[in-house]
Amino acid sequence: MGEKLKGFIKDLVQSLIIAIIIVFILFQFVLISVEVEGSSMEPNLYAKQRGVSFIITKNFGINRFDIVVIDSDKSDALLVKRVIGMPNEIIKYEDNKLYINGEYVEEDFLGDVYTGDFEKQLGEDEYFCLGDNRDVSRDSRFYGPFHLKELRASNIFIYYPFSDFGLK
Repeated sequence: MGEKLKGFIKDLVQSLIIAIIIVFILFQFVLISVEVEGSSMEPNLYAKQRGVSFIITKNFGINRFDIVVIDSDKSDALLVKRVIGMPNEIIKYEDNKLYINGEYVEEDFLGDVYTGDFEKQLGEDEYFCLGDNRDVSRDSRFYGPFHLKELRASNIFIYYPFSDFGLK
C-alpha cells in the first residue's frame, strides 16, 4: 500500500472514531430517540412518528404542558405524555375542566376529549402527566405521579414522517 492510501485509511478511521464518540455523547447526554406508540397523544402526536427529545432541556426546568419522555419502572416502554401537574399542586378535573390549586386552567391543545372527574394532591417531587387522548391513555391516572428523575427529556422534534417535521 502506498503512503497516501495508508494516510487516507488512518484519517478515515480517526474520523469514524470521533463521529462515534460524538453520537454516543449526544444520545447519552443531549438527545433521546423516541417513537410514539399508540394513540394516547392524538391529535398532537400520532403512532409511529419518530423524533428526538431533548435531555438537556430538562435541566432548564419542566413546565406545565411540556411534552415529556418518561422512563419509569412502572412501564415496560418509554412513555410520551404531557405534564399537567407540578410538585405540591392540587390537580382537579371537574366537568371536563382542569383546576390547579382551585384555579381554572385552559388546555387549548386538546381536541374534543373528555377527562373524567378526579382530584389529586401532588407531593414535593411529583409530576402528573396525561396523554392528550384521555380516553385511551395509560398515564398518571393509571401509574400514579412520576418523579423528576423519571422524566428523561422534554419537547420532541419529529423527523419522520417528513410531513410532520418539526418541534412539538
